[in-house]
Amino acid sequence: MTRIACIGEAMIELSITQADAQVGVAGDTLNTAIYAKRLAPDLEVDYITCLGDDPMSQRIFDFISDHGIGTSALGTIPGASPGLYAITTSEAGERSFTYWRSESAARKLFADCDFGVLAKYDALYLSGISVAILPHPVRLALLDWLAANPVKLIYDSNYRPKLWDSVEHARLVTSLLWQRADIALPSIDDEMTLFGETADQVIDRFANPTVVGALKRGEKGPLSIGQIVRQSYAPVAHVVDTTAAGDSFNGGYLAALLSGRSQEQALMAGHQMASVVVQYRGAIIPE
Repeated sequence: MTRIACIGEAMIELSITQADAQVGVAGDTLNTAIYAKRLAPDLEVDYITCLGDDPMSQRIFDFISDHGIGTSALGTIPGASPGLYAITTSEAGERSFTYWRSESAARKLFADCDFGVLAKYDALYLSGISVAILPHPVRLALLDWLAANPVKLIYDSNYRPKLWDSVEHARLVTSLLWQRADIALPSIDDEMTLFGETADQVIDRFANPTVVGALKRGEKGPLSIGQIVRQSYAPVAHVVDTTAAGDSFNGGYLAALLSGRSQEQALMAGHQMASVVVQYRGAIIPE
């Protein structure tokens, strides 16, 4: 059985409409963990973050556990609390976010630079958000640990400029993680923004046969990384909310790939999962 750790920040989510606001729990790597576990129940999926000891942290803990995600590696920081964000969407389903996360407990993750807990997993899933919220010395220590350990690394750069202390650090850390990654799940828009490249330049940069993965391109469908795949992807007729579109793609793709399915099947599974998710409001849709 494959054991995977998804690492990052779980937050309280407010999904706001004109009439009301729904309270949920989400976070990019947590969303992926939930969709991967939902589609591949035989995968052993744990979540790694830090929470506080307040009622909202307990709500997050219960939410993670209720979705079948392992909680044994969750840390608790007395007196701390989780981050919160609010989503508003346009008539076309495009999202905008407001965050309250600067004092989030997750920012203390690996504060002692002890990464020993990671050694027990077959694969680690990180995103750009996972590393952006860490102090730069902790990021560099994590990179050193990854360089010295053979665990499979899955990475999605998921670039959010406001979370990084500088674009130089974002480029450095992301470049090093792409060099180390075994499975690459970038989004073309994020890579263009972070590195100031054209779409063709991003595609050329990921034309690497030693890495497998998918370059996400929204409604155009994914572009295969590592293998030539020629198949079409049906667009979604009515998009309600693009929240977690990339996260759910990653979950569907990883569920298929880590269960032994082909690259073609994994790409289609990711696209189909994302196509369903964007027809609902919020990051985690009903089962």
